[in-house]
Amino acid sequence: MGTKQKIILFNKNIVLQAAKDSIIKLNPALLIRNPVIFIVALGSVLTTIIVFAGIFKGNFSSFNLQIAIWLWFTVLFANFAEAIAEGRGKAQADSLRKNRTQTKARKLVGKEEVSVFATELKKGDIVICESGNVIPSDGEVIEGIASVDESAITGESAPVIRESGGDRSAVTGGTKVISDQILVRITTEPGSTFIDRMITLVEGAKRKKTPNEIALSILLSGLTIIFLLAVVTLPAFFGYSLAASGLPLSQNLTIPILIALLVCLIPTTIGGLLSAIGISGMDRLIQRNVIATSGRAIEAAGDVDVLLLDKTGTITLGNRMATDFIPAEGVTVEELADAAQLSSLSDETPEGRSIVILAKEKFNIRGRKVHHLQASFIPFSAQSRMSGVDIKTINGKLHQVRKGSSEAIRTFVQNNNGFYPQKIMDIVSELARQGATPLVVAENNRILGVIHLKDIVKGGIKQRFAELRKMGIKTVMITGDNPLTAAAIAAEAGVDDFMAEATPEDKLRRIREEQAKGHLVGMIGDGTNDAPALAQADIGIAMNSGTQAAREAGNMVDLDSNPTKLIEVVEVGKQLLMTRGSLTTFSIANDVAKYFAIIPAIAISLYSGRNGIGPLSALNIMNLGSPQSAILSAVIFNAIIIILLVPLALKGVRYKPVSANAALTRNLLIFGLGGIIAPFIGIKLIDLLINL
Repeated sequence: MGTKQKIILFNKNIVLQAAKDSIIKLNPALLIRNPVIFIVALGSVLTTIIVFAGIFKGNFSSFNLQIAIWLWFTVLFANFAEAIAEGRGKAQADSLRKNRTQTKARKLVGKEEVSVFATELKKGDIVICESGNVIPSDGEVIEGIASVDESAITGESAPVIRESGGDRSAVTGGTKVISDQILVRITTEPGSTFIDRMITLVEGAKRKKTPNEIALSILLSGLTIIFLLAVVTLPAFFGYSLAASGLPLSQNLTIPILIALLVCLIPTTIGGLLSAIGISGMDRLIQRNVIATSGRAIEAAGDVDVLLLDKTGTITLGNRMATDFIPAEGVTVEELADAAQLSSLSDETPEGRSIVILAKEKFNIRGRKVHHLQASFIPFSAQSRMSGVDIKTINGKLHQVRKGSSEAIRTFVQNNNGFYPQKIMDIVSELARQGATPLVVAENNRILGVIHLKDIVKGGIKQRFAELRKMGIKTVMITGDNPLTAAAIAAEAGVDDFMAEATPEDKLRRIREEQAKGHLVGMIGDGTNDAPALAQADIGIAMNSGTQAAREAGNMVDLDSNPTKLIEVVEVGKQLLMTRGSLTTFSIANDVAKYFAIIPAIAISLYSGRNGIGPLSALNIMNLGSPQSAILSAVIFNAIIIILLVPLALKGVRYKPVSANAALTRNLLIFGLGGIIAPFIGIKLIDLLINL
C-alpha cells in the first residue's frame, strides 16, 4: 500500500465522519482557535437566544429564525472544511496503521537472544533481523547487509539494499527483511518511531499554525474588530436618519440584522478555509511520498529561492561507470588496470564496483584474496577525495596504491616526492571537458594513469531548471568532481551555478553565505556528512534510504529516496502559498462587494417620501427585493460560498511556474475581480429565489 494510495476528494466515509466532526468542533475550546469563526458562533448563539425569547413572548420572527439557521450553517460549513481536510489525513493514517503489527523482536542481551515485543524495545537495544523478519522499530544497521521490502512505507514493491557503515544504513520499523541477516541498533524510543510520527503528522491532530497562518489570523482578527466597530455604530447613524426622516425609531436596525451584517462583512470565507488549506498542503506532499515535520517546512519550501542539488543521482543518473583505462607514459594498460582494481576492492560504490568489473572483463584480472595481501584498505572520504590500499611486501616495503580526483592524487604524489606529468593533466582536462569524470591512479610517488568514468544527465532536467528560473529560483549544483567536469555537466544540465570539489564544510559554508544575503535555501542529502548542511538549510530533505543522522537533521523525509523530489516539494510549497493568497484575496473582495450590496438595500427607506423610496435607493444598484431579503440573501451566500470553495482549498489553486509579479497579477485578476463579481451575481440570484 504505502502512502501513495490516493484518497478520493469526497469519499463517502470521510464526508460522513467530517459531518459528525463538524458538530464536535462546535466546542468553544476548539472554535476559539479560529477567531473569525468564533465571532460567527457567538453571533449564532445570540441570534438563537433572541429567536427563542421572541417565541416565549409570543412574538415569533421567521426572519430572525432564518438568520439564525444560516449563521449556524456558516459555522458548521467552516468546521466541515477543516474536518474533511483532517479526514483525508486520517484515512492516510489508517492505511499506515494497517501495516503495523504486534511484532516480536529478537533482542540481543550480551550474547543471549531474547524474544520481546517491539513495544518493549528502547533506544540503544540491538536486535537480529533475518529473512522473513519484520524490523521491529527504527534503527541503524551495525552489521551485515540485506534486502529489505519497504512497500509498507513507500508503496514500492522493489526491495532495497540496507547495509552497515554507509549512507544506506537506516531501517524503518514495519519494513521486512527478505534476504540475509543484519544486526540493527534501535535509534528511537517506543511511540516515537517514523511511522508513529507519520501518523501524527498526516492526521493533522497536532498541527501547529505556521508563522504565515498566525500573521494572517492576526490580520483577519484586525479586520473583524474594525467591522465590529463599524457595525456597532450603525444604529446611532440609522436612529439619527430615521428621526430626520420622520420615521419611527422602531424601524432601526435590530440585533439579528446587525449580527448578520457583521458576519457578512468580516472575512469568514478565508477564516473558514484557512486551516483546511494548511492541512491539505501537507496531504498533497504526502501523496508525493514526502513527509514534512511541520507546516512551516512546507511554507518555507514555497519561499525558497536558492536550491542546492547534488550532481550524482539528482542531475545525473548517478551510475558513473568505468569505461576505459588510459595509462601514463611507461606504464602498460594491464598494470594500470591491476592497480585500479586493487585500489577498488574495498570500494562498495557503483564506481568502485564498475572498475573491478572492467579490469576483469578487459584483462581477465580476477579479484584476489585480501587477507593474503597483508593489505590495509583506505576508504574514500569527502575530505581526502581518494581511496586505495597499503600493502606490505615480504621485504617489509610499503606499497601505497591510490585512486581519486586529479588534485587529491597530485597532492598525494607530490607529498611522496613524486612528479605529476603534464600528459596526465591534459588527459584529465580533456575528459572533464567531455563531461566525464577522470580518476587518477598512483602507486607511491608514480602516476600510473587515468580511469575514465561516464555519467549521464537526466532527460528533461534542463527544462525543469528553466521552469525554476522562471519562478525566480537559483539552482546550484554541488559535486566532488574537478571544476572542468563540473562546468561541463553544469552547462549540459542548465544550472545557474556550481560548486566543484565540494566537501561537507563547503556545503555548509555556501548555505550560510546564501542565507546571509537574505535567501531561503533548500538542500537534499542522505549521508551523515550531509547532516550539518541539512540542519542549516531552510528546507532540508533527507532520503529515507539515508542515515539516521540525515533523517533527523532534515525537516522533510523523501520516502522514495528520489533526489529530484526537491523540485516537486518547492512546487507544492508554492501552490500552498498561492492557494492561501488567492482565497484571501477572494474573501476580502467578497466583503467589499457584500458591503456595497447590502448597506444600500437596507437604507432605502431613509429620507423617503410618500412612496417609501428615498434618495439612497439610487445606490441599490442590484435592485434587491427588500432590506430583509437583501440581508438573508447575503447570509445564505456567505455560508454557501465556504462549502463551494472546499474543493479548491483541498486540491489547491492550479500551479504554473511563473514569476512572483505574474502570479500576483493573475491572482488579482481571477480571484480579486472574481471575488467582487461573484457576490453580486450570487446574492441577486438568491434574492430572486427568496422573493418568488
